[in-house]
Amino acid sequence: MGLITTILTLPIAPLRGTAWVVDQVLVAAEREYYDPGPVRAQLAALVDDLANGRVDAAEFDRREDALLDRLDEIEAYRSQTGSGS
Repeated sequence: MGLITTILTLPIAPLRGTAWVVDQVLVAAEREYYDPGPVRAQLAALVDDLANGRVDAAEFDRREDALLDRLDEIEAYRSQTGSGS
């Protein structure tokens, strides 16, 4: 029975391979999107920009709020999926 099933489903094998590749790309994209490292690096750079006078306090507050909101989103996602580290 296994040989017959294999022969009959052989035409859809490329679809299964394509689905696997798409799934792997999605997993990699999610891992990259929900990585807190780059956001923390942006926060550090923003603090440096404020300390060196490249941004004013209003711009700092606006950008800091956006980055902190992004970190909250990442933390919520990671706690929901159980992939927190």
